[in-house]
Amino acid sequence: MSPSANSGQPRLAVVGIPANRRVGLFQDAVRAAGLPAARTVSWLDVLRGEAVFFPGETVRIDSPGEDAEVDRLLRGGDDQTRVEGSARWYARFTSAVQEVARAATAAGAVLLDDPRDIAVLFDKRLCHGVLDAAGVPVPDSPTSGPDAEPVRGWADVLRLMTEHRMPRVFVKPAHGSSASGVMALETAGPRIRATTSVERDEEGRLFNSLRVRRCTTEREVAALVDALAPDGLHIERWLPKASQRGRVADLRVVVVAGQATHAVVRTSRSPMTNLHLGGARGDLGEVRAAVEAAGGSWSAALAVCERAAACFPDTLCVGVDLLPTTGWRRFAVGEVNAFGDLLPGLTGLPGSGAEDLDSYGAQIAAVLAASAHDGRRGHDRLSTA
Repeated sequence: MSPSANSGQPRLAVVGIPANRRVGLFQDAVRAAGLPAARTVSWLDVLRGEAVFFPGETVRIDSPGEDAEVDRLLRGGDDQTRVEGSARWYARFTSAVQEVARAATAAGAVLLDDPRDIAVLFDKRLCHGVLDAAGVPVPDSPTSGPDAEPVRGWADVLRLMTEHRMPRVFVKPAHGSSASGVMALETAGPRIRATTSVERDEEGRLFNSLRVRRCTTEREVAALVDALAPDGLHIERWLPKASQRGRVADLRVVVVAGQATHAVVRTSRSPMTNLHLGGARGDLGEVRAAVEAAGGSWSAALAVCERAAACFPDTLCVGVDLLPTTGWRRFAVGEVNAFGDLLPGLTGLPGSGAEDLDSYGAQIAAVLAASAHDGRRGHDRLSTA
């Protein structure tokens, strides 16, 4: 029998794109747990001021991506492949998240995602600063934290690279995602080379491409950086990453309720390992064996991810980009992602308690465990009254 609203089981709602696969996979996990379908609150309703929440609901905030009208309202313009506009997107998105929190709290609903955490997670400069202050290993960065000077263009990038002795860096839009606008930049004397998926048209507009390409002239690289800079840039040292079968490798690790539950290896022949840019899933077993053979510890690597997630204690789930350095003994955190749990068909890590669950199922299990714990505490209070 499905639990009712009065059975002590949570009543779920999800803020998302109704037809998107993220919402679909979450609903699959809800049904698999024997719960009624989550009520879907459309991002369009949120942005139009029409979102409604109800007392006792547990509300998940999911990605507003992959919807043309939502992107138009957040970013402006009608082309989802455009790179520019991320600062406007960030301002409108974080404002909308705050409105979700206000409306949900006023209705007596509970959020699984903290709006303050989300605001930090979607600013790479702030996120890097929070991680660094907490002692989480991260690549060196001259743009980390709220007090870092802004990067106004190519001249600032060159100066910071020189001042901080960083001949190889990643230049990232502060509010980007999915490698949008990211540039892997290296200098050797007068030679400059950048690897990126950004393309610039004859009018100077920037577009995301599924093709990673190389820019080898300072004029071209400078033009890209100058066009990206108004939306805010983050610079970090390009760490030499470990490899698997001749391809550079890193990991996406999902942390749910403080515990690393899922991990996928991403490999690539380019500096960007994102799967949509030609990256491929690697072999997790081989990674664990390589770490142990190098005298490292797989559990310690996962603990780095859990330490990163602990910086955002009021958010149920984050996806941590874990960077293994050459030799597989040391790890750093590249980014922490608010919506980094899209790993279809991947079940949990051994010993995680999520061995038979995907990343969404693990989150539902955590919500149910918390609900049961709260129920027991309430019963204990009543029995001792």
